[in-house]
Amino acid sequence: MTVLSDPRFNPAGASSAPFGDRAHDILRYERQPLAPFFRPGNVAVVGATDKPHSVGRTLLWNLISSPFGGTVFPVNPKRSSVLGIQAYPQISAIPEPVDLAVIAVPAPAVPGVVRDCVAAGVKGAIILSAGFKEIGEAGIRLEQEILAEARRGQMRIIGPNCLGVMCPPTGLNATFASTLARPGNVGFISQSGALCTSILDWSLRENVGFSAFISIGSMVDIGWGDLIDHLGDDPHTHSIVIYMESIGDARSFLSAAREVALSKPIIVIKAGRTTAAAEAAASHTGALAGSDAVLDAAFRRCGVLRVDSIDELFNLAEVLAKAPRPKGKRLTVVTNAGGPGVLATDALISGGGELAPLSDQTRDALDQILPPHWSHHNPIDILGDATPERYQKTLEIVAQDPDSDGLLVVLTPQAMTDPVRTAEQLKPLATQLQGKPLLASWMGGEEVMPGEEILNQAGIFTFPYPDTAAQVFNLMGRYHYAVQALYETPRQAIAHGDPSQAQAILGQARQAQRTLLSEWESKQILAAYDIPTVSTAVATSAEDAVAIAQSLGYPVVLKLHSDTITHKTDVGGVRLNLADDAAVEAAYQAIAQSVAIHAPDDPQAFLGVTVQPMVDLEGYELILGSSLDPQFGPVLLFGLGGQLVEVFQDRALGLPPLNTTLARRMIEQTRIYQALQGVRGRKAVDLAALEQLLVRFSQLVVDNPAIKEIDINPLLVSADRLLALDARVVLHGAELPEDRLPQPAIRAYPSHYIQPFTLASGVPVTLRPIAPEDEPLIVQFHQTLSEESVYFRYFHMMKLQARVAHDRLTRICFIDYDREMAFVADYEDPATGQQAILGVGRLSKCHGQPMGEFGMVVSDRHQGQGLGTALLRSLVAVGKTEGLTEIFADILPENRGMQHLCQKLGFSLERTPDGIRAIYQITD
Repeated sequence: MTVLSDPRFNPAGASSAPFGDRAHDILRYERQPLAPFFRPGNVAVVGATDKPHSVGRTLLWNLISSPFGGTVFPVNPKRSSVLGIQAYPQISAIPEPVDLAVIAVPAPAVPGVVRDCVAAGVKGAIILSAGFKEIGEAGIRLEQEILAEARRGQMRIIGPNCLGVMCPPTGLNATFASTLARPGNVGFISQSGALCTSILDWSLRENVGFSAFISIGSMVDIGWGDLIDHLGDDPHTHSIVIYMESIGDARSFLSAAREVALSKPIIVIKAGRTTAAAEAAASHTGALAGSDAVLDAAFRRCGVLRVDSIDELFNLAEVLAKAPRPKGKRLTVVTNAGGPGVLATDALISGGGELAPLSDQTRDALDQILPPHWSHHNPIDILGDATPERYQKTLEIVAQDPDSDGLLVVLTPQAMTDPVRTAEQLKPLATQLQGKPLLASWMGGEEVMPGEEILNQAGIFTFPYPDTAAQVFNLMGRYHYAVQALYETPRQAIAHGDPSQAQAILGQARQAQRTLLSEWESKQILAAYDIPTVSTAVATSAEDAVAIAQSLGYPVVLKLHSDTITHKTDVGGVRLNLADDAAVEAAYQAIAQSVAIHAPDDPQAFLGVTVQPMVDLEGYELILGSSLDPQFGPVLLFGLGGQLVEVFQDRALGLPPLNTTLARRMIEQTRIYQALQGVRGRKAVDLAALEQLLVRFSQLVVDNPAIKEIDINPLLVSADRLLALDARVVLHGAELPEDRLPQPAIRAYPSHYIQPFTLASGVPVTLRPIAPEDEPLIVQFHQTLSEESVYFRYFHMMKLQARVAHDRLTRICFIDYDREMAFVADYEDPATGQQAILGVGRLSKCHGQPMGEFGMVVSDRHQGQGLGTALLRSLVAVGKTEGLTEIFADILPENRGMQHLCQKLGFSLERTPDGIRAIYQITD
């Protein structure tokens, strides 16, 4: 079997970025669908005017006074020229095709202008005009009309109600701001036009430069995801900073951010942290999952760092683009004064960081070079008479300590201090610290500025105060932790149970138009996903309850069995530790009477009781649940449970689906995690088993969108058991049809694409989508490839060590199924049960276009067995299902086998300067 090249994973021309080659993939950038907004060949200004201080005049002046390499066409039906430039009555009168139209006319006129742009074949439009959804229903209707017109011609729109777009590297200034931003490597996107102008003023004072400066406005068409994709492919952009007021299309944002965050930092400041909690939610989970906390969980899931101030926003953008990321949260502070070290320590500890302990070896080495009265602990006070050489030697020693994740050097201007020479002495350390960040705080005013400048020029980030430096170090560590969590190879999830049982129970309940499952039904749902539950039986009379109790053995628990009452304890519906028949009979009657008092007119309130064995509560009571967020769909909750769950508020939120790594990170975010590891003589909980339980629970939520809310509270955990003591499930009403049920914001594993296949040799394999857990199998697979197969796949030779590097395999195994689909041919040895991957086929969607590029490789020993045909046929089928109109791939001219296979499946072949392009057109 011969193979294809896939440029997405072709490292030719790869950058030295730590996580892969995406940041400098020039080929992908050249194919960017948003290029007309940033590199237009010409621009039409609709609404251009001579009127002083108007938007139309300012916009036109900005475009002509900052040449971007293209022509500017004013459009004004009432004037023959504007600012001395020939004007046109409408866009159709312009004598050449227009790349970009910038629209600055009253809102009611905008739909007509957009219609004219579409008819003229304009590729993109920026709508500066206000008066849309911010004014209410009339504005919303205008936006819908604009979008419908744009869709007719596949024209993309930024805005409305925005400042416009700047591309400083090319000189484009399609805004009505007062000046053009400086060129730089920060891509800035803001939902607030007013904040854009403030940031612009600030950046000019602080000498901060931008690769793109974008006011996104109301996001009628182009949203966060589109722009993150564009900046992710832009070689000029090294980091992306965002001012956000609303998330918009959550799925698009998460998908783009997860893709880009691995190679470029994405830092967000989101307005509105103090949002009202979901007070009307009926369950504990709903009450806890406030929307801002959910947004934080979403940012963590996609590797985005959230900050609280403009200062932090740009500090992080610059430092993350320059400095290595700390591998942990332990900081070593070197200072020539005690006070600044204390300030740094306070900021570090309060932000979740730690002071790095000094090893005996480090302390001994420091004793050799420092005066006797140095601090002998971290912060390392090297005293007020510290020379530049003392600073240098101290930093060289502590940088070798394996217990330190980063360094902060503080200088205060004292009589013996030489800020400039000290900075010169530290310059070489910028490249000698073995991947650890070095931050500096040169305290003082003009006296230390020359030294600061030297450090900044050397790539050592400086701060005016040490506490600010410590805060930034904490944020750097948080960012690294978040990104690494996305791409750590998880353990294989263990799947048991019978999910079809859950679907049957849910189907019956919805058919009966019920929205609340009984406790017994809820526990059956859990059991279908192999989540251990306490044995539970339903009794509809006191006699039945006594009989069941006798069979279970005393003591027992009685709980209300109801289709309508949510929290049983609120109505006296729980009786514990019942020791004999008389106690059970009395408890049954007491529950019935109590419910009759609390719900006298509800015939479904009391349907009997459930009888359960009284469980020894030795261990920890946790809560595990899911509720619905209007933007992100199902949201998972894990934390300290029991009756006081809302009092302690110790919980972590996450988005499904989970793998074992993501489950562990959720557990680690809670305060109860420390206890779960074992404290005060208690054995540690089986955390690996708890991770697996969270993974199965998240799969339950993903598989069953009819579930609106689900709680396990308490989930009893100890060293030898995990046990759901109580469960509650709320369903969506029958008025919501199956095809409109809320879906997860992150696409779950597409198990419906799994299919069997038999090689020509009779060997059975499973064709299935790739999963993060496949990384070890992919490593083994690459060991089976010949040099020819590697050459055909990547268009050049590539050593095995480079092909199986973890940073590269994260791109191959940890995929977003909304963006691409990769099938593996999975073989399981019937004798040993060992798995092996025999082939891989991948289809990657092109950003903003209904097209996909495919690549494929089959293990040499299994070529010629029909596997390549099966993989490519599966990819074509996926392309059709996912709504693509074209699938293509580039093939080497000598790769005749692949060319023949493509022709066999209906591809056409075209010659290109680099070889052969295979194209498959998908029609209805």
